[in-house]
Amino acid sequence: MEQEMTLDLREIFQIIRKGLWIILLITIISVGASGVVSYYVLTPSYEASTTIIIGNSPKQAEEYGYEYSDVLMYQQLAKTYGAIAESRSVAEKAARKLGQDVRTEDVLSKVSITPRVDTQIMEITATSISGEDAKNTANALSEAFIDEAMRIFPTGNVQIMDRATYPQNPVSPRPMLNMAIAFFLGLMVSLGIIFLKEYLDNTIKTENDINKLLGITVIGIIPQYRKK
Repeated sequence: MEQEMTLDLREIFQIIRKGLWIILLITIISVGASGVVSYYVLTPSYEASTTIIIGNSPKQAEEYGYEYSDVLMYQQLAKTYGAIAESRSVAEKAARKLGQDVRTEDVLSKVSITPRVDTQIMEITATSISGEDAKNTANALSEAFIDEAMRIFPTGNVQIMDRATYPQNPVSPRPMLNMAIAFFLGLMVSLGIIFLKEYLDNTIKTENDINKLLGITVIGIIPQYRKK
């Protein structure tokens, strides 16, 4: 069994060595194509976020006191406020703040609202091909949300904790990650090709093939003769 396993491993290495040029070619092409697409074809996308706190801030809680029931109530309210932030009326107000050329649909397509689990905090994230536009959209929507939330719940306590800032780096594409994925995909595809090619090749090339396929022991070979 150990001998058979050794032979099998030796054959695998021989197959890989024989098809090494295929592995290198496909892998290099995959990584190169991924790099070209990531750097020169795909448009960079930027994200900017604002955080909203529902209820009293930690500083206010220390000053006025806080009960556990209040925390639970504000956590539940965060879901309600999240639905308000996603509403069309808030997007319309944000579009007006951003300028006449901005449509409500543009704002809705750029923003996402995420209440943080088990907290009083809600995050408003804007995504755009422009970092400045992402920052302005996130801030405009948060301001419009505060106005709408106070109109619906006049006694509520909703505040902007952190305003959006200009994002220095795009969130996508990620060239190095894309190229790493392309490397492994190219490696797997090329290995699959050379092993499939070897599996479909039923020709006899060496004395080992005769012994393995026909069960006949080779007692001699005729060497190739080349004229000088």
